[in-house]
Amino acid sequence: MVEASEKQTARPELVRARRRRGMSQEAAAEALGVSLTTWARWERGEQGVRARHRARLAAVFGATHADVERWVDGWTLPETPSWPLADCGDGSVTATVKSADLLWRFEMDQSRRHMLATLPFVPAALAEWLTSWTYDNPAASAAHTGTGRAVGMTDVQRIDEARQMFSQMDHQFGAGLVRPVVLRYLHTNVTPLLHGRYDDEVGAALMSAAAGMSRMAGWTAFDMNLHGPAQQHFGQALRFAKAANDPLTAVWILTAMTRQAIHIDQPLWSLRLARSARETARQAQASPRVMSLLISREAWTTALHAKPGESGDKHAARQVQRLLGEAERAYGQGLSDSDPAWVITYEAAELHAEAGRSWGLIGEHQRAAACAEAAAETFQGRLPRSAQFNRMHAADAYLNLGELDQALATARPAVRQAKTLSSKRSVEFVKSFTTRLDPHSTTIAVREFRDHVKQELAA
Repeated sequence: MVEASEKQTARPELVRARRRRGMSQEAAAEALGVSLTTWARWERGEQGVRARHRARLAAVFGATHADVERWVDGWTLPETPSWPLADCGDGSVTATVKSADLLWRFEMDQSRRHMLATLPFVPAALAEWLTSWTYDNPAASAAHTGTGRAVGMTDVQRIDEARQMFSQMDHQFGAGLVRPVVLRYLHTNVTPLLHGRYDDEVGAALMSAAAGMSRMAGWTAFDMNLHGPAQQHFGQALRFAKAANDPLTAVWILTAMTRQAIHIDQPLWSLRLARSARETARQAQASPRVMSLLISREAWTTALHAKPGESGDKHAARQVQRLLGEAERAYGQGLSDSDPAWVITYEAAELHAEAGRSWGLIGEHQRAAACAEAAAETFQGRLPRSAQFNRMHAADAYLNLGELDQALATARPAVRQAKTLSSKRSVEFVKSFTTRLDPHSTTIAVREFRDHVKQELAA
């Protein structure tokens, strides 16, 4: 049965709610315990929805009863990419700018920002974005004849400089302090430039710069555990990279999307994204330093997907080890003139930190601990959030080795660091480690550690 489009339905928000869950009409009907015909009639507004079915809708879709009443009454939001409709548009500069404008305006509107914050992560949207990036033709030209002022390369350079400054602040303090500034900059500074007048050369550079700043917006949302909004900003960034016909910027965005998929335990999608990034880089003849990062990330996602340490899959373990060796050799070739700016800061400590995550997943916990502790020592003082993450990873590795006292001693400094950072991921790592201590909850050391965590995070 062919699904009705939103223009043909009296209940577009019901359709959107279903699509946000990545569900077909058949799957939604089965979940609600109704026939496919009944569900289709609901979406078209041809049949009423009984109270018991409305309650079931709220439960299945994780929505409030007020949301369900709004869906059923036919109330609708304006068309916007902020709702993941699995629609990438026509890829033109005009369509790309319009979608960014809508998304950023929603972020600046307090009531709509609240709705954006409730967006779930939608795996189906990744399929659409990857397909669009891989197979759609780039825009014929990045030029634009808007009504705004003339835009030059100096304007583009300012965007890149601002993003670099925001990135330094993010690494130092966490995303909570940076995210509002990034969103305001996009809306106030970048939007007028996108609506301006520029030729093809300036337009391509502007699209790439906007992609980098959109990635920054996605990254800061990710660090604050706003995974639906993060996904939307990453998707918008990928659209900008497509409009610019800029594969290396797309690779950079795909690595961030991969990192998010790893964090929220989407192993299959993390692997697909990592492989897509590597293939895009290969076709673009990327530098060894870029390939090192991508191969390391593929090793991590391969280990996450197969979990050789738990499954005993020796073939997968060897594959991960081979990839880690490739990443080391590529890194050893050093920097080159063809390196994009974003990879120059990729240092050996970061390579070893990611390798540690892979070693842990294949059951080599001693190596995982050594990698994480070395990375934490290197990052300390300079990149406090990265240092905190790696201390928690080292603590996890020691716990897996059965070294409880060492795990707790390693975790204590990271608890203090989490308190000083405006990063929900930092706190999440601490809480996750605390939960893993459940088998040892009767010991005095664990009780004291948990009291310490409670006091520090409360403060």
